[in-house]
Amino acid sequence: MNFFLRSISYILHPLLMPLLGAIIYFKIAPRFIPDEIIKVKIFGLVVLTILTPIVLFFLLKNLGVITSIHLNDVKERKIPLLLQSILLIIVIKMVIDIYHYPELYFFYLGVLFSSLSTIFMVFFNIKTSLHMIGISSITMFAILLSIHFGLNLTILIAVLMILNGLVATSRLHCKAHTNPELILGFLTGTIPQLTLANFWL
Repeated sequence: MNFFLRSISYILHPLLMPLLGAIIYFKIAPRFIPDEIIKVKIFGLVVLTILTPIVLFFLLKNLGVITSIHLNDVKERKIPLLLQSILLIIVIKMVIDIYHYPELYFFYLGVLFSSLSTIFMVFFNIKTSLHMIGISSITMFAILLSIHFGLNLTILIAVLMILNGLVATSRLHCKAHTNPELILGFLTGTIPQLTLANFWL
């Protein structure tokens, strides 16, 4: 059980969540999108939201700016989150345009707002769960997609809800967060998605 709960923190790492949101969107959106376009978009997202952050992580670690990929120390979060925000802006500007993929565009905009909110909290030495921000934002996005497209995504939403619970349990088990930090992370992930839904729902 210890191994399983610790593995959850890596399997559902925040770095993977933006890509997972895009995969869910391209799989369920009831509109024609050529496979070649999807592959190009996914490739661009992998490079910008996973590979580039990993390279930057090792760079920052070698420079002594951060010590862990989970950014457990609130003081270490400022620069990585700032760099992530810049990468998200690039995604919004160059990969996901509002005209062809409005739902996905506002999903990434919501993720950007969550990231900026977390940076703001860092200045006040407030720690929030990045893992909960990631999984909760995708969960809310799936719920909104279900309403928007009139799709029955009950199973997907149920699985995501379970994953929310597993992530929270994992972070508590690893003693990485307290209950208030997990709740704050959940709210930081869901509120931007709910707020921006007014523009596309």
